[in-house]
Amino acid sequence: MSNLTNIQPLEDFDWEGFEKGAAQAEQSREEQEAAYDKSLNNVGDHDVVDGTVISINKREVVVNIGYKSDGIISANEFRYNPDLKVGDTVEVYIENQEDKKGQLILSHKKARATKSWERVNAALESEEIVKGFVKCRTKGGMIVDVFGIEAFLPGSQIDVKPIRDYDVFVGKTMEFKIVKINQDYRNVVVSHKALIEAELEAQKKEIISKLEKGQVLEGTVKNITTYGVFIDLGGVDGLIHITDLSWGRVSDPHEVVELDQKLNVVILDFDEEKKRIALGLKQLTPHPWDALDANLKVGDHVHGKVVVMADYGAFIEVAPGVEGLIHVSEMSWSQHLRSAQDFMKVGDEVEAVILTLDREERKMSLGIKQLKADPWESIEEKYPVGSKHTARVRNFTNFGVFVELEEGVDGLIHISDLSWTKKIKHPSEFTKIGDEIEVVVLEIDKDNRRLSLGHKQLEENPWDVFETVFTRDSVHEGTIVELLDKGAVIQLEYGVEGFATPKHLVKEDGSQAQQGEKLQFKVIEFNKESKRIILSHSRIFEDATRTEQRDARKSERAAKRPAKAKEETPAIQNQAASTTLGDIDALAELKAKLEAGE
Repeated sequence: MSNLTNIQPLEDFDWEGFEKGAAQAEQSREEQEAAYDKSLNNVGDHDVVDGTVISINKREVVVNIGYKSDGIISANEFRYNPDLKVGDTVEVYIENQEDKKGQLILSHKKARATKSWERVNAALESEEIVKGFVKCRTKGGMIVDVFGIEAFLPGSQIDVKPIRDYDVFVGKTMEFKIVKINQDYRNVVVSHKALIEAELEAQKKEIISKLEKGQVLEGTVKNITTYGVFIDLGGVDGLIHITDLSWGRVSDPHEVVELDQKLNVVILDFDEEKKRIALGLKQLTPHPWDALDANLKVGDHVHGKVVVMADYGAFIEVAPGVEGLIHVSEMSWSQHLRSAQDFMKVGDEVEAVILTLDREERKMSLGIKQLKADPWESIEEKYPVGSKHTARVRNFTNFGVFVELEEGVDGLIHISDLSWTKKIKHPSEFTKIGDEIEVVVLEIDKDNRRLSLGHKQLEENPWDVFETVFTRDSVHEGTIVELLDKGAVIQLEYGVEGFATPKHLVKEDGSQAQQGEKLQFKVIEFNKESKRIILSHSRIFEDATRTEQRDARKSERAAKRPAKAKEETPAIQNQAASTTLGDIDALAELKAKLEAGE
């Protein structure tokens, strides 16, 4: 009891309110609740508000939005922002103020989506740098989450250098610049390359300003093309043209360098305005011509490989970076120019003779025909005049046939030396290209490297015999084989042809002989030198008629003479003859006396 007496009542206790009962107490509770509600944010479902991150773990992020309870958001919604930390302000979407468990349900993803379109447009206008999460690969590039919107990152916009493996970027958070928005389709295109180009541009200007021709720099092979190699010089690219990779010929740059290879290069030229840098690799090694054997001279034999072919010749690499040209005219002693491909091809190993050597100009001409003896040096021995040979027809002209007896030895058969008897208008009537033909050497022109050849000379001249057969006024059977404006060609025996003018083709009945007719012809002219026989059919009956007429006139004159006159004629003739002789003797005697001065 003593303890209870020591307890003192509260000085500020409202005894009057206590006496009035619970009504006053309930009023005080409502006031308290109202005051508590005023201390909380007024939020509604589907609102977007700012909240503060108060805790983070692997599964969820707890956000305080000033409400009576904190909201929970899945950590997956913050994958795009791995730098998220406690105290950061984030946007949240109120899905439900209180679920069955009394929990405030928030969504960061929906909040971002609600304002994302406004934000991407604002970022495009202000050229703001934004963060995005690379979600996956797609055709031609990558899909990036920016403000909750799936944006497209083209492969060419990932970096300033070509990307060979896109997969290394998947799952990374990177900074981007929004470069294009399609308002109709709500498509967004972003670029990471654009962020570093400005910085690289400044670096390029600085690097190029320090460049000098002849300067040697280390670089990395960035890209290999068919025409050259791009080298990264540390923020600026230079090009080694394919011709500057090696002193020798290079068909594919991959033969010399490989991607990501580090090598030293020399600056050949650069353009500050266009930011182009020409680099060289071969210039770092001595020129092969400088290392060429000093004892090498004209006339020496060299071995090499055919590296380039052209119609006019072949380039032979006799040492790495040292080439000589074999002109097609130096491939064969033949004067018939052909394509160099007829003699060799790329990759062939050949032996050649040095024809010219200019070390200052770094030029060398070679020949392979010089490995064989010139056939014209001993032409008189191998092809003496009168010798018989087999040749191959190479070409025709209107005046003859060009033939080849061997490589480098050509000859001409004149059209008049093809046949003794046949009149040939064009050589193609007698032979054809590629055929073999027997020939006789008629004349040697060593200076012009030509032989005059004959074919008909293989046989005796039949015109020696024809001269005894086709005598003047002899009659022969012939066939008209060709009609011309000036006459007709007549085929006679022994394969010989004659010619008759139109007036000599008139038949006895007055009609004109036609082609194909077989008639009798009289020889009215035979010319052995020009091998010409002139014929006439009409002369046969014309001469017979004249003979008959002459004989008839003689008979008429004989019939008209008196018989006595006929008998005395011989005496008179004899007398006249004797008188004439006597007169001659007298005149001779008179002449002698006059000369003696009597």
